[in-house]
Amino acid sequence: MKRTCSNLGIREATLQDAPQLCTWWNDGSVMAHAGFPKGLGITENEILRQIAAQSEKPLLHIITCDGRPIGELNYRPTDEQTCEIGIKICDASFQNRGYGKIILSLLIDALFHEYGFQKIVLDTNLANRRAQHVYEQLGFRKLRVNLNSWQDQLGKPQSSVDYELTEESFVSFLDPKAE
Repeated sequence: MKRTCSNLGIREATLQDAPQLCTWWNDGSVMAHAGFPKGLGITENEILRQIAAQSEKPLLHIITCDGRPIGELNYRPTDEQTCEIGIKICDASFQNRGYGKIILSLLIDALFHEYGFQKIVLDTNLANRRAQHVYEQLGFRKLRVNLNSWQDQLGKPQSSVDYELTEESFVSFLDPKAE
């Protein structure tokens, strides 16, 4: 999947992205919201293996701004009609600019119209209010709050929110020039 809208884009992760992914995934400030305040502790070789093992429809993608990698996103089919997504704008200087809505619109549009999924699900940390606001603007419906449902890397209880989106409720933030 390769999609663009203005200066933003998503493209499949390649082996050349492994060093950048390694930096992001081992950075506790990037990974804290996902429960890893110390980072993942993953090696570049492990990431190379993950990327190399992707099928003809790679699940891991890189977010770009003016061609520069600024984050990553992924999707994972949970059944023939449903997939789960995740996103991280890893470069903090690109956060809080409205890019998340556009990037997610590119991904969601492709998942519904090119890949044929009928439902998209995700979960986020209950404390991540910014993400919840973005998801709800896109039309995601809050299904449930899961209080103290998991522990982060430090053993601190965390709560999550489950969301789902159907094509009928999707609110796209793409401009007409989106590819």
